[in-house]
Amino acid sequence: MRNSPNRLVATIFGAVYLLVGLLGFAVTSGVGFVDTEGANLIIFEVNPLHNVIHLAIGAALLFAGLRGTDTARTVNAVVGAVYLLVGIVGLFLLDSALNIIALNGADNVLHLASAVLLLGVGLSLDKSPAAARA
Repeated sequence: MRNSPNRLVATIFGAVYLLVGLLGFAVTSGVGFVDTEGANLIIFEVNPLHNVIHLAIGAALLFAGLRGTDTARTVNAVVGAVYLLVGIVGLFLLDSALNIIALNGADNVLHLASAVLLLGVGLSLDKSPAAARA
């Protein structure tokens, strides 16, 4: 793992997102599963669905980081692309009934920053020697 930025990033992000998902349940007591306004976890707004998503993404990233470089590259790129989409769409959902994961401005910034890092690492680092020559 020391030689692979993708494995390191996937493992760290996976552990952090798992922790955030678990901590989110500590603050969302009384919040509806898909409420558009959630409870604050530091500066981020979360509801139970948002927590479940964090757990799923954290598990996928952690699994990928522990599995191998190719898996980590793929999962980093896919999760990065999804976060890019969520970050952009989230900008338009803030005051909407469609905001079923209780996004706020801080969430959007974090999702876009995560997207840039995950996509950057996933698409540019740890390329196989054959792919690097092409």
